[in-house]
Amino acid sequence: MTNTKKLRALILERGFIQEQVAAHLGITTASLNYKINNKREFKASEIHALIELLEIKDEDVNGIFFALDVDL
Repeated sequence: MTNTKKLRALILERGFIQEQVAAHLGITTASLNYKINNKREFKASEIHALIELLEIKDEDVNGIFFALDVDL
């Protein structure tokens, strides 16, 4: 599951808005919201693109995209 709080915070911290991130991924803002909120899953290619765009460190990837316990 995606850690919604961490991913949203990272998007803001890097100076992006969700519309920009969605455009970078080639998806709609609504689709991005579904994925961030664990209603749909991110594709591996989308995770890779987010890692590059948001400059996510290797040690943080699992805690953001593969979290075992998150608030829904």
